[in-house]
Order: sequence, then structure tokens, then C-alpha cells
Amino acid sequence: MNTVLITGCSSGFGLDIAKHFLGHGWKVIATMRSPRPDLFPTSENLVLLPLDVTKDDSVARAIEAAGPIDVLVNNAGIGWLNALEGTPIDVVRSVFETNTFGTMRMVQAVLPQFRARRAGLIINVTSSVTMKPLPLLSVYTASKAAVNAFTKSLAMELTPFGIAVKIVLPGAAPDTSFGTTALSRLEDHGGFPDAYADFAETVFTAMRAPGAPKTRSLDVAEAVWYAATNPAAPVRIPAGADALALAD
Repeated sequence: MNTVLITGCSSGFGLDIAKHFLGHGWKVIATMRSPRPDLFPTSENLVLLPLDVTKDDSVARAIEAAGPIDVLVNNAGIGWLNALEGTPIDVVRSVFETNTFGTMRMVQAVLPQFRARRAGLIINVTSSVTMKPLPLLSVYTASKAAVNAFTKSLAMELTPFGIAVKIVLPGAAPDTSFGTTALSRLEDHGGFPDAYADFAETVFTAMRAPGAPKTRSLDVAEAVWYAATNPAAPVRIPAGADALALAD
């Protein structure tokens, strides 16, 4: 039985990715800051572990508790929506700490076992905004674009050890809480600067326009499954109708 460890499984993409792999008979190690068994179907193949990707000791404990794994899915991430001018540097650091450094921290933690076996797969979930940047998402986009560049370089670095590395790039997914959480964090930090308020409303109106292609959470789960089960999968895999449109 293959084993996958997935970060950020409390909601959205991570939760659906975990359920998708469970449905295909894999052993799933679903991680989140505070494990919630109520979110998942009962399964002897499911292991829930606490994990904060921003903490070295938390990562070390989770990897030790998980034991040997075949696939690591770095899905944990936080959103940030605001003009750069209205974004405190400590917020920039927190976004990078989770989205970028958290991914690197997880990769470093699993590499010894992968390298020893000369096998393993790392899948990093980033975002379609790295293909077509949008306004008011500059900090978030930068954190995910850094992971893209890191992944492409890492794929070459790890080839001699039989370790594969992939990127899944989801589009905008209205069926997850990601955008709502980002807006909540924005309000916690005082909202948009006054000078950007009108511009922000114009951007939001365009984003809400009916008929635009969107990504389903299931699209992302299927893209991660494809990356995990198809050795011929490319390094870069868009997920969702809008992401696929950008990739053409």
C-alpha cells in the first residue's frame, strides 16, 4: 500500500486531496495544526497528525510519527489580499513562512528517507496567479512563485537520487474557504488603504463576474492524484478550468 502525507488538511484542497487518496485505497497521513477526525470518513487507512509547517520541532515530530512515506504533498498555505503599501512587513514574513519556508522545511525533513531509498515524490501546490499575476495579490503571488522556482531547481537536484518533484497550480476555487479567510485576515489588519479602496472594488467586481471559468476543489485533488500516479506527468500541472486556460 502506498502512503501519502498531506499538509493543510483542515479544509479546502487539502481535505479533498486526502479524501481522494483514501477513496483510491492509499494510506493517508492527513496533517493540520489541530486534527479533526470529524472531517473525514472512518478508515483504517487514515492517520491524523498535528503539524505546523512553520515550526521545526512540529515538522520533525510529524515526520517521525508518520514513518516511511512514498509521496509528500505540500498543500498548507495562507492567503493574503491587499495592496503592498497596506501590508505590514510582519504579514509578508508570515505569508512566506507558511507558503514558502514551510514547503522547504517539509522537503528537507523527508529528503533523508527518500534519498536512502532512492525513491519518493514531492508535490508542491502553488497557484495559477504565478502564471498570470493579479492586482492586490502581490505578496501571496511572490510566495508561491518562489515555490515554483524552488521546485523546478529541486527537480533537477534530486534526479540523481530517484526522487521526483512536481508542481500543481490551482486556479480560483469559490467552493473553498480560502478567499473568505484571506478577507478576514485583511479586516484584522485594518482593511485596504483608503487610496486603494475604489481600485479594490473594481478588482472585486471583475473577479465576481459570472461565466468566468473557475476551479473546483475536486479538480485539484484529481491533478495531485495524476501527479502521484503517472510517472510521465510533467513537472508543472495546472488544475481547474481557469488554470488550464492560462496554461494554453
